[in-house]
Amino acid sequence: MSPRGDIFSIILIEFYSYHQPMKQLVLLSLICIIVSCDEAPRYQPISEDYCGSFSRPEVAGLSNYDNLIPDSTSGVYSLEEGDVSMAYRAWFTSAAEKTIDIQYFIFSADNIGLIAVDYLLSAANRGVKIRIIVDDILVEADADELLALDIHPNLEIKIYNPTTNIGKTFPAKIKALATDFKGFNQRMHNKTFIVDNKIAVTGGRNIADEYFDYDHEYNFRDRDVLLTGQVVDDLSNSFGDYWDNALSVPIDELLDATAAQLNIDVKYEWLRQYACNPDNFWPEVRKNIERMPTSFANLIEEGDMVFTNDISFISDAPGKNEEDGLKGGGITTDSLVALVNNAQQSVMIQSPYLVTTALGQSLFGAAAARGVDITILTNSLNSTDNLEAFSGYKRDRARLLEAGVNLYEFKPNAAIRFEVMTGALQKKMDFTPIFGLHAKSMVIDQQIAVVGTFNLDPRSANLNTECITVIRDEVIASRMHQVMMREIQPENAWHTTTNFNPDDEASIGKRISLWMRGIVPKSIL
Repeated sequence: MSPRGDIFSIILIEFYSYHQPMKQLVLLSLICIIVSCDEAPRYQPISEDYCGSFSRPEVAGLSNYDNLIPDSTSGVYSLEEGDVSMAYRAWFTSAAEKTIDIQYFIFSADNIGLIAVDYLLSAANRGVKIRIIVDDILVEADADELLALDIHPNLEIKIYNPTTNIGKTFPAKIKALATDFKGFNQRMHNKTFIVDNKIAVTGGRNIADEYFDYDHEYNFRDRDVLLTGQVVDDLSNSFGDYWDNALSVPIDELLDATAAQLNIDVKYEWLRQYACNPDNFWPEVRKNIERMPTSFANLIEEGDMVFTNDISFISDAPGKNEEDGLKGGGITTDSLVALVNNAQQSVMIQSPYLVTTALGQSLFGAAAARGVDITILTNSLNSTDNLEAFSGYKRDRARLLEAGVNLYEFKPNAAIRFEVMTGALQKKMDFTPIFGLHAKSMVIDQQIAVVGTFNLDPRSANLNTECITVIRDEVIASRMHQVMMREIQPENAWHTTTNFNPDDEASIGKRISLWMRGIVPKSIL
């Protein structure tokens, strides 16, 4: 969750916790200010032609790598480093020949987001057809910015469940917040990036600086998987379901293009110059991206990418629980429950937010009772970016321990950050930003690996649409298990027991803020 999203969620949740009209009015006003406000104007006069002495190198199309990818199976590779995951996305965009389909909960207008848009515009200018679905709640761009992109003949944008933000007046936002709790909270949390229906990336990362090791204060330890071959068809089909669903609304139906200041040429040129400016897009980062074709070939030739016929991409249907209210579950929820129920020896989980219900506690307790080792790594109070979710976890921490769960809490200065935060930013800075867990992963019996968007909380189970990739391969599962085992070592995490938890390691201010979150209902965390 971005800092902006965290503030927004705090105010939103506190709104539903109060019943006094005056407090609700104040909180509603703050919500609408946050939703309506934007950053300082991005399109300042260009004082220097950064692109005059720069030319983007020619990139071979993805079809040139068809001979490396078997037609009859699926390839999978775990992307542990944010910088590498970003570089692959950039190269795939440059190498796209036909289509790019993108689906994200957050697509920020920060450094990573702006450069990503420049790459997408470059692909669109080559004739690549681009479709983008973004959830409504945290869209940061202005109306004219979105319309200027959408007006490109090869680029289309849709907004999922536009209930409170894009195209909404102040009164309409107030009405949505006050009268439609369920509709407001049903968000699209899926994250997929699909190129030419051949290659895809899916997992925990949104498009924002903090997911790719480029934030100066706080970065996420996250995980994606790079997929090739047959399984990509499943991602494309899921994307198509969302694209065709009535909840995904074309941006030009939400915003009035005639009233917007499009200035397309100015905006496109500003983005181009922004990406050419070496202060924004460092030469060493460009060099890393240029090396990606060789890196991709090496993944395959050296056996780092595993090919298997037993991989599944599972996605909730758009509009999950429209009829069933807040407790209906979903296909991703059912799939994860089944995996835990069928575990024979061990279940290792990483989840940034751990808010369990009686059902979840019973699920883990039953597995532990039959001899299954249940180990969960989640954020500590010191590393979390979401105090509301941590408040829900704190309320149930003792019950999880009593159920036989081995609990670990991530350190904000985890030593492993020096291995997985390898981006150019870290080399330039004389300190390392706070490191928080955002990976949503599971390994069962060291035979099955799961990577996706699903947090262990009621929101993922019953409100958000989610997606997971289930990989039934011993090599992938074993590799991921080894990494996850390292991340619960003392240099990376605290071992929480009935006699110890690391809450006191956090500042007094943060502990007081956590205490104030105790009024928030668990069902909406």
